[in-house]
Amino acid sequence: MDEKKIQVNPVADTAETCVKCDNGGNCGCPCDNDRGRCNLTSTNWLKDVPDNEDEVVEVLFKNTRRGFYRNTTHIPLKQGDWVAVEANPGHDIGRVGLTGRLVRNQMKRVNLRKGNELLRVFRKAKPADMERYEQAKAREEDTMIRSRKIAVDLGLKMKIGDVEYQGDGNKAIFYYIADDRVDFRQLIKVLADVFRIRVEMKQIGARQEAGRIGGIGPCGRPLCCATWMSSFVSVATSAARFQDISLNPQNLAGQCAKLKCCINFEVNTYVEAIRQLPPKDVHLETKDNTYYYFKADALKREIIYSTERNAPVDTVTLTAAQAFEIIALNKNGVKPDSLLPDDGNKRGGSPFGDLLNQDAINRFDKKKKKKKKKSGEKSAGNGAGKPNDAANGKSDKGSQQPTGSQESGNGKPERKQRPGKSKRQPQPQDGGAPNAERQPRGDRPSHKEHQPRPGKSFRPRQPKDAGAPKNDNGQHAQNSGQKDS
Repeated sequence: MDEKKIQVNPVADTAETCVKCDNGGNCGCPCDNDRGRCNLTSTNWLKDVPDNEDEVVEVLFKNTRRGFYRNTTHIPLKQGDWVAVEANPGHDIGRVGLTGRLVRNQMKRVNLRKGNELLRVFRKAKPADMERYEQAKAREEDTMIRSRKIAVDLGLKMKIGDVEYQGDGNKAIFYYIADDRVDFRQLIKVLADVFRIRVEMKQIGARQEAGRIGGIGPCGRPLCCATWMSSFVSVATSAARFQDISLNPQNLAGQCAKLKCCINFEVNTYVEAIRQLPPKDVHLETKDNTYYYFKADALKREIIYSTERNAPVDTVTLTAAQAFEIIALNKNGVKPDSLLPDDGNKRGGSPFGDLLNQDAINRFDKKKKKKKKKSGEKSAGNGAGKPNDAANGKSDKGSQQPTGSQESGNGKPERKQRPGKSKRQPQPQDGGAPNAERQPRGDRPSHKEHQPRPGKSFRPRQPKDAGAPKNDNGQHAQNSGQKDS
C-alpha cells in the first residue's frame, strides 16, 4: 500500500497561539480552521509566570462582544477553550480570550464598572452544547432577512445589520443602524411573535458595521476596524486641518461614509510640531515689503511667506529659527534689508541621495554616444606618412624592405597593405627613375647591423647621408620624425 503523506500543522493544535474565529474574515492565524476577525484576541504574556491565576476570565462572542465571568469552580481553562457561561435567561456559548492577572487590566481598559455583578462560568462546552449552538447559528441569516422586511413594512427608518443568537437558542440580539431616534416597540412585539424568542435591540454605528463586513481600504490593506481596532473614537475635521489635508469628502471618507479613523493616528504629532512654529497672524517687516504667513511644513519646520495675504506672490521660504529671529528684530524696531542673507537663496542639497531615481526603470534606455573623430583629423593622420615612405624608398609589395616593424616619417607605424592592392608611388624629387631595376639578392647590401631586434617596435638612428633624398621640408626622409632611442 502506498503511504499517504499527511501534513501536520503543529500551530493549529495549540490553543494559546491561534484562537478559532467564526466570522469568516481575515485574522492572519496560521491555522486551517474557519477564521475571522481576531481584533479582540490578546496575548497572555504572563502565562509562564508563577502564581498567574485569577478567578475572572474573559469570554469572547460574536460582533466584538465580550464579557467577564467568574470561574468559581476553578475549572482549568486556557485561551481558546469553548465554555458555557451564565446568561439571562439560559446559558451562552463563547471562547475564552484571556486568563490570569491580565484580565483585571482588561476590565479597566473597557471601563467596566466595579458595582456590576459578574456572572459565572458553568462548564466547558460539551458536544451537545456545541450542536445546539451550531443550530442556532444557522438561523441567523434567515432571521436577519425576514426582520428587515418586517421593519420596512412598519415604516421604520432603520437598518438591521446583523443578528446574534444566544448559545441555547432562546434569545437573539438584533444589531441595527439608524440616524435618528427610532421607536421600535412594535417591532419587538412582531419579532417575538414570529420567531418565538426573546428579542434584544442593540444600536451600532457605521464604523462597527464596516468592521463586521470587512474589506480593503484605499491604502491597499484590510480595514483597521476589521483587523485590530475594537474601540472607536470620533474623528473631527480639525484633525485634517492640522495635517494640511484637502477637505475633500471623497478623500476623507472611508467605506463607512464617515471620516477615516486613520486621520487621528498622526494628529498629535502635527499638533506638537505646529506649536514650535511662529503664529500665523504675525507678519514680517523689511525695508521693502511686508511678508505674510502663507503656508508651513510642520515636520520640516519651514514656513512660506508671501507679500500678499491670500496669494503666493514673491514667496520666501524660511526656517522656524530664521522667522523667530526676524520677529525679534521687528519687535526691537529693526527692519532688515531682506528676509534671507545674500547666500540664502542658495539652498544646500539634501544630505540623502535620490533613492527613487537611482533605480528608475528607464535608466538603461539612454545609451552613451561614442565620440566620432573629425574627418579632417582622420585624413591628415592617414596621409602624413605617404610622401615620407616614398622618400625612404618604401614602395609596394615587391620593393626592397627590411623585416620587422616599419615606421613612417612622423614616427607612427605604417599600416600593412592588403594583397592585390599596390600603393601608388610618387615620383622621386631627384629625377630618378620610378621603377629601378631590382638588384639580385646576393648583391644587396647587408643591413643586419641596422635591423631592430625581434619584438622591438623602434628603429635605431642612422647616420645622415648627404646624397639621400629630402622631403618637402628640406630634411632627410630617413631620419625625419625619429628620436634617439
